[in-house]
Amino acid sequence: MNIDKNNKSAIRKVFGETLAQLGELNENIVVMDADLACSTQTQIFGKKFPERFFDCGIAEQNMAATAAGLAAEGKIPFIASFAMFATGRTYDQIRNAICYPNLNVKIIGTHGGVTVGEDGATHQALEDISLMRNIPHMTVIVPADSKECEEVIKYAALHDGPMYIRISRCNVPNIFDEHYHFDIKKATVMNEGSDISVFTNGETLAEAIIAAEELKKEGIFVEVINVPVVKPLDIQTVVDCAKKTKFSVTIENHSIIGGLGSAVCEALASRYPTKVFRIGIHDEFGQSGKSDELLEYYGLDSKALVKRLRTLYKKETEQQG
Repeated sequence: MNIDKNNKSAIRKVFGETLAQLGELNENIVVMDADLACSTQTQIFGKKFPERFFDCGIAEQNMAATAAGLAAEGKIPFIASFAMFATGRTYDQIRNAICYPNLNVKIIGTHGGVTVGEDGATHQALEDISLMRNIPHMTVIVPADSKECEEVIKYAALHDGPMYIRISRCNVPNIFDEHYHFDIKKATVMNEGSDISVFTNGETLAEAIIAAEELKKEGIFVEVINVPVVKPLDIQTVVDCAKKTKFSVTIENHSIIGGLGSAVCEALASRYPTKVFRIGIHDEFGQSGKSDELLEYYGLDSKALVKRLRTLYKKETEQQG
């Protein structure tokens, strides 16, 4: 599969446009924001349905608690803010007011990971997926491109229960075409391979696919698996793919603690113990810089991934004889 990194689209804009489309179909959908409607693109819904849009100001905790009340009355609240604030500042309200009573609130965390860029460490959520997947009743999804984001938001409007959806700040390469169908129960094999199983999602999916195509030229065949649903994880696909190759690797724009890497390791530990290498942010905060520069610095862009996967393959091949 070939990816054109110059063929990008604004995933946040697609999120906002999809919300507005859903608003036409279901009058129970309401949208709430924390003084960031321009950044999160919920302003698109707000302009179309001002009576169903609520700017809560810089009061994310109040926003989450109010959303719980609206959900208890039969509304379908979509609440949005930067991933750092949507999950960190509101953790108590999400846990006790939304998830404990299992209310139908959709939490959208934009600006996730180091690709927030120049806003720096305070705004770069590297723990959000870990926080959300630990809460009972919560579903956690990380779409990789605009089409997948569109389909995930449509699914969220129909899904009954708490959901966290994490999307990026920057524009992302287009991966999926108009025929793409999101399945909450399935991870998808993007590239077939027999040497390394790579599990990834979000912005790093495109980087992993590009790296796999480069390594194929060297005779290293990498299987790339898109895992948008971190919880509930498609354990069967994870196990089946791990069995096909020499070892597994997880790649994520998130801390290697508690996110996709942890989820994959937990699944394999009890069902098919095998070696797994986790590529992501290593127990540290992010820093200020351009998004592309930060992806490179943390070893998450395609060039860095080619080097890392090649090194791992050579080392593991030598050890396995």
